Amino acid sequence: MKTTKRQTKVLSHKFVEFIPDVLEDGVIYISTTYATASHKCCCGCGKEVVTPISPTDWQIVFDGETVSLFPSIGNWNFACRSHYWITKNKVEWAPRWPKRRIEDGRAYDKWFKEKYFSGTLKKDRMV
Repeated sequence: MKTTKRQTKVLSHKFVEFIPDVLEDGVIYISTTYATASHKCCCGCGKEVVTPISPTDWQIVFDGETVSLFPSIGNWNFACRSHYWITKNKVEWAPRWPKRRIEDGRAYDKWFKEKYFSGTLKKDRMV
């Protein structure tokens, strides 16, 4: 799949109790109290991206200086359909996914959550 070259973007991060009503461009807000991270879409479209932090959603790593958020962020419901990782405060652009891959990813996420919360998923096999 063809990807377009995008400018490298560096984010700053702020640990907050509550996510602010108005998000600053280039800042990822992390609320450990509410297990949520939010930022404006890195493509510049201005949409708010909310990523719940949990074993079945996103995970965040803070190394004392930077944050990484994984898995990737796919803004499939936005007009921009941007797709990227946030690794050590840097945005790493990923290929756009076709509709079928998005559907497959959503089906997998649903299956994974059902297995995880039913207790039938072997946690030693989690990736």
